[in-house]
Amino acid sequence: MTRRGWLSKLFQKPRRRTRIIQCIYVVGFMDLFGVSMIIPLLSHHVKALGASPTVAGIVGSTYGILQLFSSTIVGGWSDVVGRRYSLLTCLLLSSFGYALLGMSTSIPLFVLARIPVGLFKHSLSINRALLSDLVSESERPVVMGHFNAASSVGFILGPMVGGYLTEHEGGFYTSSFTCAVIFLINAGLVCLLPWKEVLVLCNKPDPNKDTSNGCHDNKCNKCNKSVQNGSHVNGHHQMFDANSHFRAPGKQRADLSWREVGLLQPAWRQLSSVGSKIHTVASSDMWDLFLVRLLMAIAIMLYYSNFSLAMEERFSVRPKLTGYMISYSSTLGALSGFLVGPVTRLYRNNMPTLLLHSTILTCSLILLYATAPSVWQVLLTSTFFAISTTIGRTCITDLELQRGGTQASGTLIGAGQSVTAIGRILAPLLSGLTQEISPCGPPSLGVVLALAAVSLLLIRIPKWNQSRMEKTAQL
Repeated sequence: MTRRGWLSKLFQKPRRRTRIIQCIYVVGFMDLFGVSMIIPLLSHHVKALGASPTVAGIVGSTYGILQLFSSTIVGGWSDVVGRRYSLLTCLLLSSFGYALLGMSTSIPLFVLARIPVGLFKHSLSINRALLSDLVSESERPVVMGHFNAASSVGFILGPMVGGYLTEHEGGFYTSSFTCAVIFLINAGLVCLLPWKEVLVLCNKPDPNKDTSNGCHDNKCNKCNKSVQNGSHVNGHHQMFDANSHFRAPGKQRADLSWREVGLLQPAWRQLSSVGSKIHTVASSDMWDLFLVRLLMAIAIMLYYSNFSLAMEERFSVRPKLTGYMISYSSTLGALSGFLVGPVTRLYRNNMPTLLLHSTILTCSLILLYATAPSVWQVLLTSTFFAISTTIGRTCITDLELQRGGTQASGTLIGAGQSVTAIGRILAPLLSGLTQEISPCGPPSLGVVLALAAVSLLLIRIPKWNQSRMEKTAQL
């Protein structure tokens, strides 16, 4: 090959990878755009079908309960059969669920329509795992931040379109079928992705890593596992033991090895592999990270839980102005995804310290909101709150992937989503109980939970750093 041809190929590879990543951003944007068209209309529709408030609450919790149990399982399944097939399955079944929702004329049919969506609406998690496969560890926070920003923009624009469609006759059904079509388009985009190039890009080792002892960056092994569509790959895989310490390829235990299972393999073998991955993640020393995620998820949800009612009771703010404030905060949260890159570079990719500082900032902002004497202080706290929570969410996902090992990125991201789902179940209950005491009760409890997360981080971060140094020394 001539020098000119070699240089041409060298410059084409980053461009190919950039195009693939941008396509995944589009899929994330359209995903939340379609979903956010439906979410504000669900409670109104189920009440229009004749459900009492209690029945409507039970029906509404169906989705969250299904997500709680299915997130980790589907994430592990994506590690087993590959990102392509698992992502297509989730998109197509979600599309079927939303189409069925558009035909729901009774409460039983409405509940039936929510089942496939509750079980398989994990396309965002699989997209994050795919992005983790495509980029190096140093690039991951930036790419994840941009993906969160793209999907958040979709979540802001979706309700506007859904509200417009609802004003017409049969608007809910039109919105549901539109959402179903959007998921079908997403499935088409996923099919058109150059998966062979994705595999080549993933197999390319990270130049910043030491590969003298083999593929220690996990890029070659993990992508042969997760991106190519379930084809079996023999070879040595890097593993972490139950205490998140690196184990050399020759020392890994047979019962903990990440096995390759194709999509057409028997269901029992696929389930066995998924169970093995979930067991390894569950038995790892990551309880502290998951507990921090749970505490902060509940604290953040408590901040938003009675926001409109508290603004009206504390400052006599009309709902219209409160809606503008919420839209302002959501827009800032979406744009904050683009700040993740500069902030992580400022911290030199020291994610534990960045997570600690963002958690302290979030805790302080919730406290300021709970004690705010005026609307302007609430507006100020909302501004920085959107930024701190966006950075904190990206940090904790990246730390889970760092400590858990990229071999099970789908399982780890799914487990994180399950923990967040527990927060969604507990937060409304805690909000209702504390709101009986005071309008400032929910955010006050949020401050207590955020302080507990900060204390846990202060205790555990030195141990994380020690484990990372030991792992680096073994490499």
